[in-house]
Amino acid sequence: MRMFLTISTLAVLSAIEVSAADAKAGKTVYQSSCKGCHGPTGAGNPAVAKMMKVEIKDLKSPDVQAISDDDIKKIITGGKGKMPAVTAVTGAAVDNVIAYVRSLKK
Repeated sequence: MRMFLTISTLAVLSAIEVSAADAKAGKTVYQSSCKGCHGPTGAGNPAVAKMMKVEIKDLKSPDVQAISDDDIKKIITGGKGKMPAVTAVTGAAVDNVIAYVRSLKK
């Protein structure tokens, strides 16, 4: 019984590891789909903010980092305010971008 639990535990942990989002892959997607507005470091692009007459929050800020992964996913896929949905980012790529955003914490 003990051996079964150990093997089962390892199998579950392996599955979690495989399905975990990839921040490195997320950075690649971010660079191609998000950087234009959010800037290379997540601090926002001032020219875009001025042109759109919006505040682009720093993705490293505690305010943004406090947003749940589910809510960030909704913002990416559905848009928010003047930010349109990012239709080019779907599936696992969304989770990878979220993992990258989380890696930006101050």
